[in-house]
Amino acid sequence: MNEIQEVLHRVWTDLLSRPSGPESFRFVFQPIMAAVVATLDGVKDARAGRTPYFRALLRDPAHRGARLREGFKATSRIIALGFALDAVYQFKTVGTFYLGEAIVVVFFLAFLPYLLVRGPADRIARWWLARKAVNKT
Repeated sequence: MNEIQEVLHRVWTDLLSRPSGPESFRFVFQPIMAAVVATLDGVKDARAGRTPYFRALLRDPAHRGARLREGFKATSRIIALGFALDAVYQFKTVGTFYLGEAIVVVFFLAFLPYLLVRGPADRIARWWLARKAVNKT
């Protein structure tokens, strides 16, 4: 039990020290890149008339796997970059690499922003396209 507490304490301490440590630019860079990709994909969804991404993940079990793979594919470069940056950070500061910590950081910096931005981008694009269609008539 004591070992688990030590690991959790180390993980928590390491995660909290990351934004102020070396390579802290990734805490801005990765979410921005994920948001850009999400916006582009949200506009594509709106033009294709597809269900908003997060809603499809939650409510459409038949297509959930395909849409989740689509999201990971869209963010794969950002995720790979996140792992590389976190590995460099860990080797610089800790001297080793903890995969679990890297997964948590990459999820919060790359995939979560993508997940949160794609749906609103889709809705804004739908509103914009509908407004544009009304103005043409």
